[in-house]
Amino acid sequence: MSTAGDTSVGASVTTTLRLLISGRVQGVGFRYAFADEARSRKLRGWVRNRRDGRVEAIVAGPATDVDAIVAWSRRGPAGAQVTGIETAAADGDFASFQVAPTA
Repeated sequence: MSTAGDTSVGASVTTTLRLLISGRVQGVGFRYAFADEARSRKLRGWVRNRRDGRVEAIVAGPATDVDAIVAWSRRGPAGAQVTGIETAAADGDFASFQVAPTA
């Protein structure tokens, strides 16, 4: 996958995506489960609740792991009811994965 958010790092390619996840995704532990999933895949970036009721995330890492967390986001943790997900190429340089404050 080649997007504006891709940057070459030696022989590997890092993909960076912004996700906007809609549905029943607040009050069900979505951010923390997402962060656990991202960290288990050694992805970098952040996740946060938005005041409009959606969850927003920026994820950076190998394309296969980014694709996997996008797929995970379509179902989320127990109790979540995901009704939609938007993705777009993004930029950013992240050292780790963080849960960010609501914006």
